[in-house]
Amino acid sequence: MKCISRIFGLILLFMLSAATHNCIGMDDREEKAHVMAEEKRIQVGDINIAYRVLGQGDPIVLIMGYGSTMDLWDPRFLDNLTSQYRVLIFDNRGMGNTTAPPGNFSIGQFADDTAGLMAALGIEKAHVMGWSMGSFVAQELAIRYPEKVDRIILYASDCGGNEAVMPSSQVLNDLSNTSGSPEEIGMRQFNLLFPKEWLAKQPPFYEWFPLPKDTSLPENIERQAQAIATWPGTFDRLGSIKSPALAVTGTEDVIRPPENSIILAQRINDSWLVQFQGAGHGLMYQYPDRLAKIVADFIDLSK
Repeated sequence: MKCISRIFGLILLFMLSAATHNCIGMDDREEKAHVMAEEKRIQVGDINIAYRVLGQGDPIVLIMGYGSTMDLWDPRFLDNLTSQYRVLIFDNRGMGNTTAPPGNFSIGQFADDTAGLMAALGIEKAHVMGWSMGSFVAQELAIRYPEKVDRIILYASDCGGNEAVMPSSQVLNDLSNTSGSPEEIGMRQFNLLFPKEWLAKQPPFYEWFPLPKDTSLPENIERQAQAIATWPGTFDRLGSIKSPALAVTGTEDVIRPPENSIILAQRINDSWLVQFQGAGHGLMYQYPDRLAKIVADFIDLSK
């Protein structure tokens, strides 16, 4: 797990390097949802958290994945959600404009940060969605603070620990291959986020992929990798999650294989499983409208 986390950080760094190098064809889609609210900051425990609140309605908290900032949420996905919900997005500890004092990070600490942010903003209870590493945080949040989590959506997730299904050796080799130019590396890694057949039909990724406006310090990304590496996982604790859960996966996710979502759905008592045919780890960017509708339909089951 430690190796995957560090390598996956390379995906983001190389993609951004290639996109910044080309820096052409960017349209305004990444601005669409974000213009509805300015970035704000609030003190939560020992850190100052950067966040945005978008839309109106019942609250839903979105927890971003490894090495990324809130700008990486697909704007079309956000736009769909904000038409029905009050959406809270934020930078995790040490990412983007959220501060971090010296010391180790942990997944449990990220869950505490999220709970503290909700309390600081007066959100007593919310639906919670986490992507990849963010889904680890969501699991810990639901276990530690069950009173704060209404429904939970685990997108591209696994349970961590020895029970998690790892990527194939070929994928690990591809992830760790740093040969070639930054553009070549970026495209090679980008091919791991999305099925090649789908990606071949798209314009160059730098024309549509939402680039972060704020960067994160490499040392904080490394601390985040260490947090994932030392996370014991939730396999033996998944039964304690009381919130209804939705596990969402792409059938072609080679970074967090879909078998992981099956494990989650089997071990969480009140759970649903949705598999997107032909989708990869970045299914949110492939099918933003469909994903938003499935999330909304799942939430509406409680009404």
